[in-house]
Amino acid sequence: MKTKIERGNRVFPESDNAAEVIEVLAKKMALLNVDVKLNSRVDEILADENKISGVKVSGKIFPADAVILATGGLSYPGTGSTGDGFKFARRLGHTVTKILPALVPLEAEEDFIKSLQGLSLKNVRVTLKADGKNCAELFGEMLFTHFGISGPIILTLSRAAAKFLSEKKFVEVSINLKPALTPEQLDARILRDFQKFKRKTLKNSLVELLPGKLIPIVADLSYIDEDKKVDDITREERLRISETLRNFTLTVTGTRPIDEAIVTSGGIATKEIDPRTMESKIIKGLFIVGEVADIDGNTGGFNLQAAWATGHLAGLSVIK
Repeated sequence: MKTKIERGNRVFPESDNAAEVIEVLAKKMALLNVDVKLNSRVDEILADENKISGVKVSGKIFPADAVILATGGLSYPGTGSTGDGFKFARRLGHTVTKILPALVPLEAEEDFIKSLQGLSLKNVRVTLKADGKNCAELFGEMLFTHFGISGPIILTLSRAAAKFLSEKKFVEVSINLKPALTPEQLDARILRDFQKFKRKTLKNSLVELLPGKLIPIVADLSYIDEDKKVDDITREERLRISETLRNFTLTVTGTRPIDEAIVTSGGIATKEIDPRTMESKIIKGLFIVGEVADIDGNTGGFNLQAAWATGHLAGLSVIK
């Protein structure tokens, strides 16, 4: 398959056709005489005296010396990731840690969220808080949706948010809309805009500073009438606007369902897996790879890399 390298060292098929990847894999498997059993539901992984003996599929037993468990987690159920791997692992004596969604959009309580749907923000700084304590902070891009927030930095923060929510903690995100400016610089910028748009209303004086959808909400959160003339806005009110821009806070009420998550956080405890081979320390001949293990990373291809790397290692280990 001919490939090309794009911005950020990302590799794609030269044809831009994802189906070509599947075709190449299918051809290679046929060449290696790989026997693929379609529409064959695995009922159970069989072990005898802590050693793999086979797999039971739709009532039929396939004897085996080794089994690679690569079922994925609970995310993307359309791919077959329905949590069966966790069930199999528990039956064989493995520990499965708490299962939570990761790389998942967050739901917010505020009513104004719906009016911001589709608004994308670049170069913002988002701080995740749990019970009032700052827990994580990221700079980058985010997106408002009809239910809350999404986008790269929100997805990365969502793993921690899901954990705190599962612990019944009060979770918030604070968005600094202008992180490049100090409080003094931001106030000076607002003042310059007020002077530039003298005798205009507040909502018409912030057009160069903020996206239109945000202006009425920022005014409301700053307790200022958006139709108030900028000439009549006091220094105290102006400082309230600055504070709102630096601390635009949303209350996180939950994550989207796990079947909407990009990856699953939690899984088979890694302490029960030999990292040199990916073989189970409990059942000889059982190899555990990808998301069914308690492995998950940030957005950006890291989870795919973990799946490929552990799968490759397990394949080599089985051969040896």
